[in-house]
Amino acid sequence: GLHLPKRIGIVSKSKAADVALSLAAFVPSVGAVVWISGCSANSVFPLFYKKREILPALKFDINKLIPTQSGAVIGKYAMDDPLEEENRATLVPIEQANTHFLFVAPEDNLSWDSKAYMMEMKERLKSVGKNNFESVCYPKAGHFLEPPYGPFCPSSLNMFLKKPSLWGGESKAHAAAEVDMWKKIQEFLKRHVSCDPEQNKAKL
Repeated sequence: GLHLPKRIGIVSKSKAADVALSLAAFVPSVGAVVWISGCSANSVFPLFYKKREILPALKFDINKLIPTQSGAVIGKYAMDDPLEEENRATLVPIEQANTHFLFVAPEDNLSWDSKAYMMEMKERLKSVGKNNFESVCYPKAGHFLEPPYGPFCPSSLNMFLKKPSLWGGESKAHAAAEVDMWKKIQEFLKRHVSCDPEQNKAKL
């Protein structure tokens, strides 16, 4: 098995965020997950563990990508709906996780509808009587939420689509969201992951 410290924390963004949800659902040592701009289902590729498929993939329809004058595409409406009956098996079973979640959803995400995925996960956790989550929405922030003080990235190559994508966000609001998010992430991890007090001194 995995020899991990007692409780580990994961900070994840985009496709990595649904991988982090799956780790929380299937690996007991995961104490905290920060989910940023993610999906509530296992997206794009099937998930395997020890050569066995655990979750099928939620697919996207390339014909639903919206082209723009710049040459970059908007992917927001291309993902299949995970709540449709034939796609429900792709939802990550986070209700079985013994983990604390921090969900971060930018509302001007042009990559996919993170806010809708977040609302669905919150409802699902509440429906089984769990309140092991915190959440924050940033109205004018785009998909590409990163640690603060880096350049604003409105578009770049999307490795899954093999073409440039628009990420969304209004630069000033997006930058402010990153500063606020970074503070929230540090506070959240200090509360839910045991670590040496010396490591608690933030580098940023």
